Formats: sequence, C-alpha cells, structure tokens
Amino acid sequence: MGDGNYDMREFCIPDYILVPGSEVKSVSHVPACPVIAFINTKSGGQLGGELLVSYSTLLNKNQVFDLGKNAPDKVLQKLYATLETLKHNGDNFAAEIQNRLRIIVAGGDGTASWLLGVVSDLKLPQPPPIATVPLGTGNNLPFAFGWGKKNPTTDLQSVVSFLNHVKGAREMKIDSWHIIMRIKAPKEGSCDPIAPLDLPHAMHAFNRVSSTDKLNLKGYHTYRGGFWNYFSMGMDAQVSYAFHSERKLHPEKFKNQLYNQSTYLKLGCTQGWFFGSLFQSASRNIAQLAKVKIMKKGHWEDLHIPRSIKSIVCLNLPSFSGGLNPWGTPNRRKSIYRDLTLPYVDDGLFEVVGFRDAWHGLVLLAPKGHGTRLAQTSRIRFEFHKGAADCTFMRIDGEPWKQPLPKDDDTVVVEISHHGQVSMLATPLCRSKSVNDPSSPSVDREEDDSSEEELSEDWEERRKFGAAETFKYPEGIDIAQVS
Repeated sequence: MGDGNYDMREFCIPDYILVPGSEVKSVSHVPACPVIAFINTKSGGQLGGELLVSYSTLLNKNQVFDLGKNAPDKVLQKLYATLETLKHNGDNFAAEIQNRLRIIVAGGDGTASWLLGVVSDLKLPQPPPIATVPLGTGNNLPFAFGWGKKNPTTDLQSVVSFLNHVKGAREMKIDSWHIIMRIKAPKEGSCDPIAPLDLPHAMHAFNRVSSTDKLNLKGYHTYRGGFWNYFSMGMDAQVSYAFHSERKLHPEKFKNQLYNQSTYLKLGCTQGWFFGSLFQSASRNIAQLAKVKIMKKGHWEDLHIPRSIKSIVCLNLPSFSGGLNPWGTPNRRKSIYRDLTLPYVDDGLFEVVGFRDAWHGLVLLAPKGHGTRLAQTSRIRFEFHKGAADCTFMRIDGEPWKQPLPKDDDTVVVEISHHGQVSMLATPLCRSKSVNDPSSPSVDREEDDSSEEELSEDWEERRKFGAAETFKYPEGIDIAQVS
C-alpha cells in the first residue's frame, strides 16, 4: 500500500473499513493519523489532478476522492455507517480509526467551506478536524490556520511533508455562521428567483429549505447556507463575480495563481471601483441599497453605514482577499473602540468592516492598513430597499453570486446568526486566535496607533498613497496594469 520509498503506515486505512462488506482482517498496527482526502481536481489549474495522483499513489486509493466524481456527504455517510457497524460488533481498530480520523480538503475557499458545511450538517459522532490545501486564488481558510496561501507543489515528497504537518497539527474550534435569505415569491413568472447553479456550494449545503422547515414562510422563497470565513456584499463581490464569470468562459487561461491574481486586480480597475465617487451612481453605496441592523443586548439596532461605503464584509477569520486582515488592531485607548474585543474565531462574534472603494481595499497592503470598522456582533440583518437597484452582488467564502433585488413590494432579507462550531487543524504558523487558548497567536502585541478617524466621510480627499514607503503591490503585479 502506498509508495515503497515512504512509510505511509501512519496515514493508511485498510480496505475493510473503507469498502462496505469487505472481509474483516486483524490489523497489527494502528495508524497515528488516518486521513480521508477530498481533492477538487478543477482547482489550481492542473495541480488538482496532479495532487489526486500523488495522494492515490501514497495512500490507499479508497481514501482519496475526486470531488468532481464523489459527493463528500455520501462518502462520509457511508464511511461512518461502516465504522459504527464495526464498532457495534466489537471492532476496537475501527473505534481507533474513528477517534483519530482527520480530513484533508484540497481546493479553493469555496471547496473548503463546502466540506465544512457537509461535516456540520451530517452531525457525525466525533466530527473529524479538517486541514486545507491551498489550491484556489485567495486561499483565506488555509492561510488563517497556517497552511499557507501559495498553491502547493504536487510531487510525492511534498505530499508526504504535508501529511506529516497534518499529523502534528492541533485541533482548533471555529464558529459556524448560518445565513438565511428570504425572497418574496414573484406573483408571476419564474418560481425560482435564482438559478440554483448560480448559488455557491455554501448555500447548497442546506439546499432549498424543505416545506416542513420552520424557517420557511408562506409566500417566500427561502435559502439557507453557512460560512466560516466571510460573507460580503457590494464592490468586492462584484469584482469576484466578474472574475468567476471570466474564468467560466476561458478556463484554460486561469491555470496559474499569479495570472489569476493580476486578472483580479485588472477587473477591479476596469469596473470603476478605483474611482467610485467620480463615476458611480449612489445605488452602489450600501446605505442606499439596504437597511442594516445588528443584535445588541437582545435587541435589533440600526447600524449606521457611512454613505461612502460600497462594500461590507462580515468577517469570522482574520483573513480576507488573499490573506489580508481588514479589521486590523483597534487602539482600545480610543473611546470609539472601548467595547471591542480581540477578533477571536470561536467567541460567537464576527467583525463587520466597510470599504469605500478599491483604493480603500488596497490600504490593507500597508502594515497597519484596515477597513472602516463598523461593529462586532453575533447577528446581522440586511433589509433591501425596493427600487434602489436591480441587483447587488454577494459572496460567501470566495464564491460570488448576483442577487436580484426587490421591485415594488417584494422583499429580500438576509440574516446571519451563530450556528455551532467546527474543528479545523492548525499548524504553528496559524494566525487565528482562540478565546480558549492563551497560547494562540496574540493580536495584542501592538496597538494600532493610526490617527485616521474611522468614520470620516472625507477620506477620499485625504488619501496619499505615494507617501507611504511601506506600501507595495502584491508580488508579480505589473504596476502598468494598475495605473
């Protein structure tokens, strides 16, 4: 089993556990870190396909699944049914496999979220912790837990090295966030306001809400989903949507992470987000589109959104848009920040951040750059104004979609609330901070002493990029493409 040059005994699971009905064998060695690997072969250009070959060479091929061919919920249901049956029959080896099992998922942030959603939904006994291989463009989830953000090399030696990191990784809980979207059913025309294919995997995790679900309301279409990294709306989601649409049309061009990142930046330019106030109608401003409410001490309160904000991000992890941290480190000596806690990933709160335009987003590339901090909360609600615009753009964990907005008396409401926790695997390079673990990396090391007054409306006039020696574009970006 596996390649002769590597000792894979610590990671391999025998067939009788993976293939229902196989002959039960007595096993002498209990693997320290049995794994199931899910690989999105469409991610990372040809890298996904190469990883599938390497993992299948090193491990039992029945431990390795191509997500294009195998639905992860079916795989895990079958595996856990077999494990429970074997345990019931007194198989201690099966019990040990279940205790020690770890999941590896290779793909973009959307793929990783899909797996997290499946593990949450299946309510498995002892849900296995998850390690992520960065195969996408942004790779925020892997970056936040120390797995890097560059697409990996796929040779056997690199995979063995990754497996050893998985064996040594520690478990870390993170909050899961439930998102529900209610759309008033149109009186005529199509029954489904969004083609299900256009919704991200994370909204498919719960699928269309069944008629027996108590969250369903008569006369409305209801969609549910989950996220672990972020939900965003507006400018950044529109650029992401343009990128995904372009990639669907010309997949052959998007085989290189650097090319993907520079295309992303170019789309931000061509869509006018860099000079928002000059060219855009106010309908792109969040305050014009929606009323935003947050839960405070058991009551809904209106959240003031400055009129210049064109993008709003609800952030669970300290990583967004390729590893940047839009929340930054608020100086809690300032009265405006006194009530804020550190951004923990397991405290039942997420951070709400706004951006004025794409230049404001690029502020994050400076060492102490951050967005406009708006709130920390456990629940948020967006109520869209009728007639403000035909549609807006939304994004969950790297997957964007175009959302039609109400005409006349239709209503679109999006609400986010806490929905339990899942287990991630973290390396010593993990950037996420746990409320339960004082040894996790401290964001407290330096207070942000930037003098920028957060909610000021005239930021547009005061930005001076050339003066910041510390500011630099991402590696490999041609400045001529940006200007």
